[in-house]
Amino acid sequence: MNQFVTLLVGGLFLGAIYSLVALGFVTVFKATHVINFAQGSVLLLGAYVIARLHESLGFWPAVAVGLLAAAACSVLIDVVLIRRIRRADLGTLAILTLGVDILLATELSRRIGTDVLNIGAPWGNHVTELFGIRVATSRVVAGCVAAVLVAGFWAAFKFTDWGIAMRSAAEDGETASLMGIRLNRVAAAAWALAGALAAVGGLFLTSFPAAGVTGGVGVLALACIPAVVLGGFDSPGGAVIGGLIIGVVSVLTAGYQEELSFLGRGLGGVAPFAVMLLVLLIRPSGLFGTRELTRV
Repeated sequence: MNQFVTLLVGGLFLGAIYSLVALGFVTVFKATHVINFAQGSVLLLGAYVIARLHESLGFWPAVAVGLLAAAACSVLIDVVLIRRIRRADLGTLAILTLGVDILLATELSRRIGTDVLNIGAPWGNHVTELFGIRVATSRVVAGCVAAVLVAGFWAAFKFTDWGIAMRSAAEDGETASLMGIRLNRVAAAAWALAGALAAVGGLFLTSFPAAGVTGGVGVLALACIPAVVLGGFDSPGGAVIGGLIIGVVSVLTAGYQEELSFLGRGLGGVAPFAVMLLVLLIRPSGLFGTRELTRV
């Protein structure tokens, strides 16, 4: 029972990180109806910038620069590429972002090489004990940061002009435009927010117990896709809940690998996608998404 509770708590903290990245997917989709597969390489970019600059600038200034770099990169993807073919079908736009992801991830992997870059986080490899359960301090900090960011996102989404504009654009873009809402500004803000959330996710995914920043870090964002599918592409709340569920599933299946060895090795990495396939078969729109959405 102690092992189960320990794994469950660890899964929830990991799921909090997944929720942030998944929230970026949902934000872009609601604002522009684009499935942004470039989120993984943007996550790697944010972590890479922080790792390269923390020694010269200090950790927190490096984090600020990493967030800005990831946000700016996401906005450039929207302004330079997506807007040129905004009226293309969902599949074409998704493939475009996938191409961007491959190019950016390849370049960053070339720059990193075989090195493992230290993210320079002040919590290092410290462990925190919560009610008798030992959890990496980085994961505890991640959970707290995720809670604050999700609460801030909810408040902005519900009560600010930008949130109202994004909801209007998601409901009916043409009508929103006729009402004076500048869709390009809404889209740029959504892409910038998605990039910044990806950078925060990259910061914590590369902190202890992870080794650091490597060329394969961007692939970790793939685990957030099942979270988005599970919650629904147009549901911010679904992204949060989906991220928590996928985090728990990943950690539990990895923790009980020996007991589940008859299913094969590496089950922790496969289980989230098995959950995704199951959800797609039963409810393609996700647990909280609208049924009218199209899947690619």
